[in-house]
Amino acid sequence: MARTVLIVDDEQSIRQSLQGILSDEGLEVFTASSGLSALEKIEETLPDIVLLDIWMPEMDGIDTLVKIKASYPNLPVVMMSGH
Repeated sequence: MARTVLIVDDEQSIRQSLQGILSDEGLEVFTASSGLSALEKIEETLPDIVLLDIWMPEMDGIDTLVKIKASYPNLPVVMMSGH
């Protein structure tokens, strides 16, 4: 079974770029365009790691991180930002 990654970024081009690179490396990739949809995806798939953008509208990456860690304290999360 392939390792799974959830990419969370409000910019479609970033999600697509990272998905292409990580898929080429043999990882199973899921994407979410917001913090809320990321929380739903985590419930559905429980990925091995989350790549999480810091700057997003509505629920930003920090708020999303707090919610992830409250429910899944051992889930690795890598914060990323283009700024």
